[in-house]
Amino acid sequence: MPSVKVVNGKQIVVENLGPIERATSFIAKPFIRMVQHRDLIAAILRREVRERFKGSIAGWIWAIIAPLLMIAVYTFAFTTTLSLPATDGTDGTDSKQVSYSLFIFSGLIVFSFFSEMAFRAPMLLHEYTHFIKQTIFPSDMLPVISTLRATAYTLISGAVMLLFQLAMTGSLPWTVLLVPLIFIPFMAFLIGMSWFLAALGAFTRDAGYLMITIVPLFMFATPIFYSHTGLPAPFNFWIYANALTGFVEVMRDVVLFGKLPNMIVYGWTLLISVFSFYFGYWFFDRYRNVIVDVL
Repeated sequence: MPSVKVVNGKQIVVENLGPIERATSFIAKPFIRMVQHRDLIAAILRREVRERFKGSIAGWIWAIIAPLLMIAVYTFAFTTTLSLPATDGTDGTDSKQVSYSLFIFSGLIVFSFFSEMAFRAPMLLHEYTHFIKQTIFPSDMLPVISTLRATAYTLISGAVMLLFQLAMTGSLPWTVLLVPLIFIPFMAFLIGMSWFLAALGAFTRDAGYLMITIVPLFMFATPIFYSHTGLPAPFNFWIYANALTGFVEVMRDVVLFGKLPNMIVYGWTLLISVFSFYFGYWFFDRYRNVIVDVL
């Protein structure tokens, strides 16, 4: 039964929940708040998306041109002397060049999504300091909005890659239908990471400088330009300590190689996603009231 306490002359209802009820409430809380603030999320998201190319004549066309240019450059630059993963239809020189350009670009799509969030998250609350200080503003929804904003451009890049793959190979594997099964957990991973970095960045700007320093290093610590299978033991195992490795590998399996991902690797990515999502939210929620004072 809930109890009633009086604080500053006001009655506050305090629910006495058991361990199971508290765990269930904690698991559901982020989603409940997203639903409660869905109108605010949509409004700010529309504004952020519009401002992405504000003042640009070409506007959203740049979101299509950029990935097209990247694929074209990779296709032109890389040759058959590179060691490529075994895929169907890679017997000819041109097909190998196309396969490797798609191999790299698929990894870069995942990494670019991650890097955009990692760079922006530590300063995210500082961007909205006025709203947070002057109004009753759901600051925990800002990382969600930021991730959805980055998702829009990531989806465009993904669509461009699939169209290029279709044009070059004449078909797409049926496994591309499984992309949401890896993309949605990856979004959850990034939202949790953003909650953590946003809260940390509110206390110290060093969090932003740290991301600027280490994120470029992750590009080479992630199998973007090479396959993890080419690494000697034990590095081919420990590379999975980098959370991005599993996401890149599973994405390539279902999009490029047309095969079901390794279930152990996929399970690892799900575990990382769930942990990041709820740990990030717990950390942000723990210091939510303090954040207003330190901004």
